[in-house]
Amino acid sequence: MSTVPLTKRGAELLKEELQRLKSKDRPEVINAIAEARAQGDLSENAEYESAKERQAFIEGRIADLEGKLGAAQVVDPAELNADGRVVFAATVDLENLDSGEKVTYQIVGLDEADIKESKVSVTSPIARALIGKSAGDVVAVEAPSGVKEYEILEVRYV
Repeated sequence: MSTVPLTKRGAELLKEELQRLKSKDRPEVINAIAEARAQGDLSENAEYESAKERQAFIEGRIADLEGKLGAAQVVDPAELNADGRVVFAATVDLENLDSGEKVTYQIVGLDEADIKESKVSVTSPIARALIGKSAGDVVAVEAPSGVKEYEILEVRYV
């Protein structure tokens, strides 16, 4: 299995979710299944079917998280020294050359991406265009509305 890049914060969030699933959600669904079984006929028991589906989801998610964390390559942005280049986990300040709008993005792993928090996946078009560039560089990003050009104002490792 190949490595899964994660920021330090992203790895912490996945560990917290895994802990919650194992210590809270899994026991709850096991109790729900036991209660549904106690009601008798399982062939027409909607609570039992629902609990079994929930259990399957939880077990699948636990396996997924354990796999990702086992293959994780955790990157702490504060420990990066990339000589001002855009790399995984860097925070980048950009200016749209057409509109003058300024935006900030952090390049994160696939599971951490959340545009509302200005976190873009390392596999996104904007991240792929930015990787390896430095402040002052202009990058062209293929967007659904056409090509957009951004100037890199600053690259930070926070």
